[in-house]
Amino acid sequence: MKTGPPLLTLKVDVDTLRGTRLGVANLARMLDAHRANATFLLSLGPDHTGWALRRALRPGFFGKVARTSVIAHYGLTTLMYGTLLPAPDIGRRCATALRDLRAAGFECGIHAWDHVLWQDNVAARGAGWTQELMRKAAQRYAEVFVQAAPTHGAAGWQMNAVAFAEHDLAGYRYASDGRVPLDARGALLDPASGPHRVLANGRLVACVQLPTTLPTLDELLGRIIDGRMITADNVAAHLLALTADKPRDHVYTLHAELEGQKLAPVFARLLDGWRAQGYRLGAMADYYDKVKDAPLRAFPLGWGELPGRTGRVIMQGGAP
Repeated sequence: MKTGPPLLTLKVDVDTLRGTRLGVANLARMLDAHRANATFLLSLGPDHTGWALRRALRPGFFGKVARTSVIAHYGLTTLMYGTLLPAPDIGRRCATALRDLRAAGFECGIHAWDHVLWQDNVAARGAGWTQELMRKAAQRYAEVFVQAAPTHGAAGWQMNAVAFAEHDLAGYRYASDGRVPLDARGALLDPASGPHRVLANGRLVACVQLPTTLPTLDELLGRIIDGRMITADNVAAHLLALTADKPRDHVYTLHAELEGQKLAPVFARLLDGWRAQGYRLGAMADYYDKVKDAPLRAFPLGWGELPGRTGRVIMQGGAP
């Protein structure tokens, strides 16, 4: 592994048309002003955000809605896509803006063809369904950028064994599809968590996983941690306390719909704070370059739960 200052990898999940149109450009400006790099993971097909309202039947959904002000961040129009309004095609509508993003020097990769469809279904789907959606996303990426995608980061941290195998078929050297175990504060339960490889159906996937190692804003906001309510005013300080304790390489997942819009002031405080802590702010490609020659552990495909998030996600060292 290469030495040097600790790396804070910035991974931007772009879920919606609104996030692509508004949040991406705002984040690009902020990152440029802070001399920071990042990877933007793009939703490239239809925006069916309205379908996500079906999650209202799941325990914990209304609590998250109340804590994170979903309507304020996503907008009422977005929440009607796929139900009362037709689902817009993000990749077609935003192709020029996405090409401008890459031309500005930011790494772009695949998040999903259809974010909600993938997140809500992939864990239980088979090979044909999984391959169709991943290959549609790869084809659209190639149409927009006139080259193959370099990387992938799964919507909702949801995958299956076929999806991991598709990474090798696509030629991805690295991806960021999962999480690591965190305690109630969001601190690492296993200090050795980080880059690894996945054993999917007994087969070692060559693609290196760069898992998210920090909690996301929507997992923290509105919760009571260490006796205080986490709000937009103190959430940056909470995250910075996590990264100040024993500095190491981290991956932080942010969202174009949150940090790229109403929570932009929080992200600005994070960028300033991480710079002050001595972190280099980079993209997934930077992290892979740092660890590509290091011996990496392999873990069977596993699942786990995280404080502040409903349901299971792909988890390093998680249960089958």
